[in-house]
Amino acid sequence: MKTSRKWMFFVLPASITAEGLHIVIPLYVLFLGGNVVDVGIVIGLHYALSAIGAVFWGKVIDKYHVKRAILFICFSAITICSVGLFLTADLNLVFIISSVAGFFIIGKNPVTQVLVMESVSNNQWSRLFTQISIITSLGSLTAFLVGSIWDTFFDLRPYFLFCAMVSVIATVLSIGVGSKSIIERHTIVHSIHGIRHIFDHTRLNFQFIFTKIPHPHDFKPIISIFQRKMSHEIGILFLTNFLFYFGSNIYFTAFIPFLKKFDFTNSEVFLVYMIQTLVLLTIFFFVPRLISMLTEERATQISYLPRVLGVIIAASLIPSMTGVNSLVTAMISSCLMVSAFSIFSVSSSIIIFKAIPKGFEGTYLGVNSFMTGVGIFLGALTAGYVSNAVSYSAAFTIAVGIILSSLVMFRIYLKYKLSHRIV
Repeated sequence: MKTSRKWMFFVLPASITAEGLHIVIPLYVLFLGGNVVDVGIVIGLHYALSAIGAVFWGKVIDKYHVKRAILFICFSAITICSVGLFLTADLNLVFIISSVAGFFIIGKNPVTQVLVMESVSNNQWSRLFTQISIITSLGSLTAFLVGSIWDTFFDLRPYFLFCAMVSVIATVLSIGVGSKSIIERHTIVHSIHGIRHIFDHTRLNFQFIFTKIPHPHDFKPIISIFQRKMSHEIGILFLTNFLFYFGSNIYFTAFIPFLKKFDFTNSEVFLVYMIQTLVLLTIFFFVPRLISMLTEERATQISYLPRVLGVIIAASLIPSMTGVNSLVTAMISSCLMVSAFSIFSVSSSIIIFKAIPKGFEGTYLGVNSFMTGVGIFLGALTAGYVSNAVSYSAAFTIAVGIILSSLVMFRIYLKYKLSHRIV
């Protein structure tokens, strides 16, 4: 029996709050006198707690099958965190509150997956998941649009109250969600329609998928590479993803402090991210067709070019520019980065899913999420410490090197796959 889709109302305000916090927290850290190291720490802790939250909330809904309670608790906690960030001027408290917010922000994801699977038959999951992704993007655009005009009327700090008010709306709307789930969440990884959501939605947001908590034995495909006893090519793909997100998040973590160093206003930072989201939303509809034309392997390799160019453009051109020119250059750099991300995340994820042995979908998707999360965490810390101790140019150079090493790893995978192909 399929359920009503009225639950979708909470998605928009929840996305506005989440995306608004993701940008305003680094800006606030800098506003309080913090530096790029502090931004790296706050982002790293935020995503670390998000990864833990993904495991925790996934286990809660799997064991107790509650939906309304999870959403109500998470949205209420996010509201409290937003108010707490508005009230505090202590950098250490910002670290703590931001980390707590990350733990609760991720809570809606496993609930949303279950709600989609309950609302329509499995051959319609892709369509409904796509609608959710579009609503999420509209939430991002709304958060960034409000932020881009915020400086004209208010200080940065009250933006947290805006996030809190929108989170209250999400909390109220979550009351209308059914209390009990009637489907197992792990079903998503056994359906091509569900797995397409994981690939598509990851293009728009860093999302951790843990339908099963990885055990040390699950990392054997990775460990065997260093032991020179290759057990399965999927280990190479895990390392490819790890390096890609590691290098990429060095750029994304350093990007906001980098722009602020060259006198970008808060409104201009929000504007850059708004244009980035518009580009990402536009590309969203063309990536599947592009991949079908090129094949997943070629699309994955091509995706490295705009990502590397995006980093190089930011590092080499923005420091020598001023005014509108620097703003446009920042937009171009950012748009190249998300274009590459959109292509890579889908094509590489499809390759991974095809490489997963049947029956191990949940296990290896958990390992992949873990490796992605570690890459994001290390990227945040590396960006902070290298940018502060050496320079932003050094951090961006390291980012390019790590991204290119990911390409080398992917080429090794293709060579291994070709040499072990059964004719």
